[in-house]
Amino acid sequence: MAALLGLGDYWWGWGNLLFRWLHVLAAIAWIGSSFYFIALDDHLSPPADERDRARGVAGEAWEIHGGGFYRVEKFRVAPRALPEPLYWFKWEAYTTWLSGFALLVVVFFVHPRASLVDPAVADLAGWEAVAVAAGGLAVAWIVYDGLCRLLARDERLLALAVLGFAVLASYGAGRLLSARAAYVEVGAMLGTMMAGNVLFVIIPAHRELVRAKQAGREPDPRWNVRGKQRSVHNNYLTLPVLFAMLSNHFPFTYGHDDAWVVLVCLMAVGAWTRHFFNLRHRGRNEWWILATAAAGVAGLAIWLRPHTSAAAAAGPAPTRAQVQAVVGRRCVPCHSLHPTQPGVASPPSGVVLDTWAKIDLLAPLVKTVAVDNRLMPPSNATHMTQDERDLLARWLAHR
Repeated sequence: MAALLGLGDYWWGWGNLLFRWLHVLAAIAWIGSSFYFIALDDHLSPPADERDRARGVAGEAWEIHGGGFYRVEKFRVAPRALPEPLYWFKWEAYTTWLSGFALLVVVFFVHPRASLVDPAVADLAGWEAVAVAAGGLAVAWIVYDGLCRLLARDERLLALAVLGFAVLASYGAGRLLSARAAYVEVGAMLGTMMAGNVLFVIIPAHRELVRAKQAGREPDPRWNVRGKQRSVHNNYLTLPVLFAMLSNHFPFTYGHDDAWVVLVCLMAVGAWTRHFFNLRHRGRNEWWILATAAAGVAGLAIWLRPHTSAAAAAGPAPTRAQVQAVVGRRCVPCHSLHPTQPGVASPPSGVVLDTWAKIDLLAPLVKTVAVDNRLMPPSNATHMTQDERDLLARWLAHR
């Protein structure tokens, strides 16, 4: 048993793999159905047959896929009689959120001092960082749902209010958690809002429609409107959430001094791009939206381009032994085939730096994460000094 417990980080690694796999699969299913049904709504045309209109059909669409033709109908409120079977779309959302929360636990909560906390930002105790991250999810749903109820009749004002909340969340997470964790936390907050929409609004609206038909009552169309509103919100939130969850692969974004601004800008670009496609589904090709989104990304790329301090890179080139000694002390505890850093069972992202050949090969990565953005070691867990970063800068400048 003791030997088994000693492999704790190994088993947490398996949790990371399996929960991540499940999370991606469920998210594909959820996002796919969200994109499809919003596009379907935008493609509907008034039914050509008077008998269909008499049945309460509000719109229809003809589609071709997989070698066959499909005719899809949408009713204004509900059909005259409930069909059997009736397919629901809910487990995709629930599974995505549950597997995502499990990932938060195995990747961030198990070793919070190494993954959630950056003493240079806020020197929180591990349990405090976990409380901030977990509590942020609940706060996100409470605030968002409150805004929706308060401003339900003015979609534009509601959109501005939700954007304002996302800005505050990004700023707050960036001032309390490590840069890498802050991006994921904001993505998890938005994802919680999306899953909450399904659990607390969309599915209850569906159930109310079904209960009304079962009881022989005419369904209240307000339930349709409320469910549709939250479904559209989820559609616009999808691309911002996807960026936040993929951001760990792009340290030049969360490593910036104003990382929270970068996050807000890229999430806004995602939502803006989604708006283009939603309009396109309605037959409107507003290419200027894509042009402004592309211009925004180009502007961010120029703003974020790395600049190594000339003073830091000035001076004689260090020897190979000096460079390898710094990397060995500060990087190899994690980036080795046999890591010694607590909480690390295998080299992160498969990056191994325990030989000179590998250090030299991965010099551009070392420059990005350890010199330009000072993201590595995470939370400076191995206490790399500024002098050591400057030494690496001189090596890179003379390389």
